[in-house]
This record gives sequence, structure tokens and C-alpha cells, in this order.
Amino acid sequence: MNGQQDTEARVRTDYATSPVRTTRVASDPGAGRGWAIGLTSGALALLAALAVLTMPDATGPGQLDRSGLITILVFGAAVVGWMHSRIDDTFVALAAAAVLVVLGALDSEELFEALGEDQIWLLVAAFILAAGINQTGLPARLAIALMGRARSARGLVHLITLGLVGTALLVPSTSGRAALVLPIYLVLAAAFPDRPRLVRALAVLFPTVVLLSAIATLVGAGAHLITSQILDATIDADIGFGEWLLWGLPLAVVSSHLAAELVLLLFTRRADRRPRLRVDAAGLREQLGVPARLQRAEVPAAALLGAVVLLWSTESLHGLPPALIALAGALLITSPQVGTVRIGTAIGEIPWSLLLFMAATGALGTALTESGAAEWIAAKALGGDDVMAMLITVVALSIAAHLLVQSRSARSSVLIPLVVPAALAVGMNPVALAFASTAAAGFCHTLPSSAKPVAMFARLDQAPTYTPRDLLKLSVLLGPALGALVVLFALFVWPVLGLPLTGYIHD
Repeated sequence: MNGQQDTEARVRTDYATSPVRTTRVASDPGAGRGWAIGLTSGALALLAALAVLTMPDATGPGQLDRSGLITILVFGAAVVGWMHSRIDDTFVALAAAAVLVVLGALDSEELFEALGEDQIWLLVAAFILAAGINQTGLPARLAIALMGRARSARGLVHLITLGLVGTALLVPSTSGRAALVLPIYLVLAAAFPDRPRLVRALAVLFPTVVLLSAIATLVGAGAHLITSQILDATIDADIGFGEWLLWGLPLAVVSSHLAAELVLLLFTRRADRRPRLRVDAAGLREQLGVPARLQRAEVPAAALLGAVVLLWSTESLHGLPPALIALAGALLITSPQVGTVRIGTAIGEIPWSLLLFMAATGALGTALTESGAAEWIAAKALGGDDVMAMLITVVALSIAAHLLVQSRSARSSVLIPLVVPAALAVGMNPVALAFASTAAAGFCHTLPSSAKPVAMFARLDQAPTYTPRDLLKLSVLLGPALGALVVLFALFVWPVLGLPLTGYIHD
């Protein structure tokens, strides 16, 4: 048993650090090829931009000036760089922003001020708060309590799904949430050695629901903060935590449980679902190192989390910015007397690479908007005046985008600056179309390399897991189902909740 606990501890430590650090193998021959492609595309973009600098400004309707052309060229090179997984996304974004500053298409102040945006501080504080709550073991206790109620395979799958949706409030990162629940899957896999199909279904379920349920909250993924930041910069209409929770949580619940049913249908048989099932909650607690009795630190941690979420959701009543609320919660959870983690330890778990990426892509979005490049691209690529066709096109592109751009945040950085002017051009609400695009872009299940949670569960030596063929089988059904669900929500559900698809008045 001690050996089992040691194994679980090592797994938690290894995977807890993996989402915020990218390790590259120096001997991999593909790495050099990836760098060559990235450097070549960057050099070509720079040369093309320099050539544009010598050209006269274009004038007239439908034409771009020199700054817009430069922005398009550099942005296109950045997209090429994001398409290659061997080049760090943050490096590509920072390099593109720096080139825009050097060529005069972006002010240096706009680049550096992006690091001080409210969204950056919100994410910093949210990660500190999450580190303190996870230190208490509260998430594992809640998960065990849920799974202990399962009496069938279907019940277990849906209870796990419910718990995974709840983790969107605990950890502001899909890869961080995957790392949090990975030990739970390993213990479950060991508990059902005679049910291999159920184990494989659980392996698919965990990353699938982690990715789909992220839409529940504003801090569920960095892409959400990027969307809100771009909306704020372009039309001065960002999405608050309460609004995002109101619109995103219903979609997260429905899509996650729909995915759970698809997983059951595809990876288990009736003989797997029919027998009575019992999960040994006491055994799970022992293997995960969770004490049987509630610990003293867990109650105030749960109360603090509830207070922070409540204050986030009622911003319109008290006027306190979400970043300030999160910072207050982070200070309390790390305070010397009542805190659960030291602030130095919590700061060490912040994914600084993601924060720099958000700042750089925010600056890129600003350049696209201010130069008129985003409006020009949207008119060429998303032209048309039919609201329904625009909605379906944007949702389809957002779902398919993960096949080219693996980073969820990068996809929003590419899509949202184009979606906003396209929505305004056809009389749609840009907030609604941007939210639909961000929700659809959460689908990234086709390949093991499509998302970090998928890759994390695909590379397990300690337990059985899925194959690339399994992911393709799921994606064939899940991709269209999610697209249809987002379209239905945009047409019938979100308007009832205060997010109309049309009727936006732009000042």
C-alpha cells in the first residue's frame, strides 16, 4: 500500500508541473525541423513587411494601409508558428508582437501595458487561490464522496462528469485540472481490473469532460480571458464572471453529460453497464491519502472559495473588480495564520508562460483591430449578410481550428479578432458570436496532440488508456454534436439568459 501511495504521489507531482512547463528533447530530429519552419516563416514575414514599408499607403474603400498589411503578414506568420507544436506558442506570440513594435504597427506602450490588464491579475490570483485549496485535499474528498454514490457504470460515469464540471471552479486551467484528477483515474483503473472496457471509457471520459466543462467559468481556460480582453479592447464590452457563469455553465453541464453518454455508447457494452457496481470510498481515500475525517483547513478553504465565487458572480451589485476579489482571496489563502499554503509555493505554480502569451496575443489583437486588418480579413473570409450562415460558419471553423492550431488560447487569439467585425458587419451581437466561437473552440479531442489533457491521459504507463483510433471514433460524433449544441444555445438558450444573437447597438 505504501508503494501504491508513493506511486500516486509521484504521478501527482510529475503531472502537476507539466501543464506550466514545456520540456523538449534535444535529440529529437523533428525539433530542428520545427524551428527551421518557424524561423523561415518569421524571416519571410519580416522581409515581406519590410517590403510593404517601402510601398505607398493604400487608400480607398476595402483597402488597407501600410500598417494593416504589416499586421496581416506578421499575424499570418504567427499562425504558421502556432501550427507547429515544436515551437513554443509563447515564443511565437512574443516574437510577433515585438516585430510589430519594431515595424511601427504597434506602440510599445500597448505591448507592455497588456501585462497589467485585469485579466492577467485575475488569473495570477486565481492560480494562487487554487493552489491553497488543492493543498487541503478538498477536491479529492469531494470527488470520492460523489463516486461513492455510484451503483452502476452509467451512474459512475455521470457522477464523475458532475464532479469534473465542478472542478472548473477550483482550478483555472484545463491541464491543471487534468493533473488534479489523474491520480483519481489511476486508482479507479486499479479498482476495476476485470472491467477493461469500463476502464478505457473512464480514460476517455476524464480529459473529454475536463475540456468541455471549461466553458463553465471565465477562468476555466486562458482562451476565455483572451476573448473577454479582445471584446473589451474592440467594443468596450467584456464578459464578467457572473455573465460567463450564467451562459457557460448550462452548456458545460449539457455538453459534458452528452459526451458521457457518447463515451458509454462507444466504449462499453450492455454487459458492462448492466451489473451492479460498487466503489469502495474508504479504499479510494486510503490510496489517495485523504483522511476519513474532515480536516480543520478544509472548511475555511471551502467557505473562502464559495465567498469568492459569490462575489465574482454579483459584481454588478457591489462593483468590486473580479481581479481585486481574487487577489483578496489569494492573500487570505496564503496568510501566515489562517492560510493553507505559503505564497512562495503558490506563486511557483503559476503558469507564467500562459500569462505572457495572453499579454502578447492581446497586443496582437489590438494591432489587428486598430490597423483595420481584422475588419478586412473578416470581410474577405467571413463575408455575407445571413445571420444563420455566419453563426454556423464561425462555429464550424472554431471546432475545426484545433486541427491546425493546437493551443486553445492561440485559437481564440486568431478567431475572436475576426469574429467581432464580422458580427458587426451583419448586424449580429459580437459578444454572442465571440462566446459561441470560444465555446466551440473548446472541442479539441481528435488527436492526442490536440490538447494537453488528452496527451496527458494518452501517455500512461501505470494504467490502461485509449488509442488515437479511440479519439477519432469519439470525435466523429462529438464534434458535430457539440457544434449543433452551440448553435442551439446561441439561438434559443442564451437569448433567454440575456445574450441575444442580434440587436447589438455599437456606439
